[in-house]
Amino acid sequence: MKPASDGMPKDVLIVEDDPIIALDFEDTILRFGVKAIRTAGNVAQALHLIGERAPDFALLDVGLLRENSFAVAERLDALRVPYAFVTGYGADVRLPAAFAVRPRLPKPFSVEALEAVLTHAASGGAKG
Repeated sequence: MKPASDGMPKDVLIVEDDPIIALDFEDTILRFGVKAIRTAGNVAQALHLIGERAPDFALLDVGLLRENSFAVAERLDALRVPYAFVTGYGADVRLPAAFAVRPRLPKPFSVEALEAVLTHAASGGAKG
């Protein structure tokens, strides 16, 4: 992963099916100095974007409309791209064992929590 000079990843993929939440993520992450942000609303779009260019980091909403983001997580693991799960279900959501150690960001999230997840990822702490 190539962190930006301020300790942030340069290229972040957001996988989120709610456009308002995706825009909120995007606006906040841009303020952190991230240079490129791509957004996907479903698994197929996310896999397509990853196929075009692997991101430095990804934020994955666990529960997408009629699907979950685990296939995206598996692809990111194969590419050794760090990521964090985002969920409105808090600690109650059960992740498959393969993903249990991944960072989680609860919805609603604080700006500080989002910044910490991205900084931790840029330092290599979220790699699998």
